Amino acid sequence: MRKVLRIIPALLASALLAGGCDFVQSVIHDDEVVARVGKHRLYRSELNGMLPQGISSADSTNLTLQYINSWAEEQLYCDMATSQLSKAERDVSAELEAYRRTLLRYRYEQRFINDRLDTLVTEKQMMDYYEANKNLFVLERPILKFRYLDIYKTAGMKDKLISKMSSNKSRDVMEMDSLAREHAIRYIDSSTTWVDAIDLAREFGIDYGSMLALLNQSHIILETKDMADVKVAYVREIRRSGIAPFEFCTGRIKDYILSARKRELLIALEQSLLQQASDNGDFVIY
Repeated sequence: MRKVLRIIPALLASALLAGGCDFVQSVIHDDEVVARVGKHRLYRSELNGMLPQGISSADSTNLTLQYINSWAEEQLYCDMATSQLSKAERDVSAELEAYRRTLLRYRYEQRFINDRLDTLVTEKQMMDYYEANKNLFVLERPILKFRYLDIYKTAGMKDKLISKMSSNKSRDVMEMDSLAREHAIRYIDSSTTWVDAIDLAREFGIDYGSMLALLNQSHIILETKDMADVKVAYVREIRRSGIAPFEFCTGRIKDYILSARKRELLIALEQSLLQQASDNGDFVIY
């Protein structure tokens, strides 16, 4: 069977490469056999919609062949299982029924939750949750408040911008923001917002441990001879361990609160269903 799988796609590949996108389009729209594995046939109409628009001839060829090979392998596996497994082993009706029930339950639960879930979470509710569950918010990595600048070494305003990064005067901050927009490759002012060290390290193109090893007197500077630019961060504040500050955790806190509300709704739903069925005489334990 493996020979059948390889011969037909090989022939198709030659035709695809010769005809390019025109051939691929004819494959999609003409209802003829394009591949065969044993008694199974793949028709051109079954490939409809498989290829995205605007791709090259080579990409069209590769995607088409990938689909055909996946289809062929699926048929081969199914045929092998049918021939090798016993009748009892081939009977999947119980598993299919269990999956059907699970899927129906999940879909109904999602509709039930969407219709009833209160998604409004106040700051007081978040703060109360934070105070009661601080053990959930222990820092896994350092977090920072910073300003980040990526600028060409030859930029005329490079030295001025770098010198003003550490200023907290509103006039300097406004001037830097204006100049950076004009002269910098990239500028980020997160001096009042906590950010995961991983996110800043991504800007430097290194891991956060290597980045923090460069931290010297509140500045991180990455500059090598083969780089056309210099990347600088002024670290206004850093926390390496302990409990994360509330403002850093608000997104997670809201998720926790909404998850708890969802669980409460589902528990109430289960209890209500059992109670109603019992009251109606539809649920009886003998």
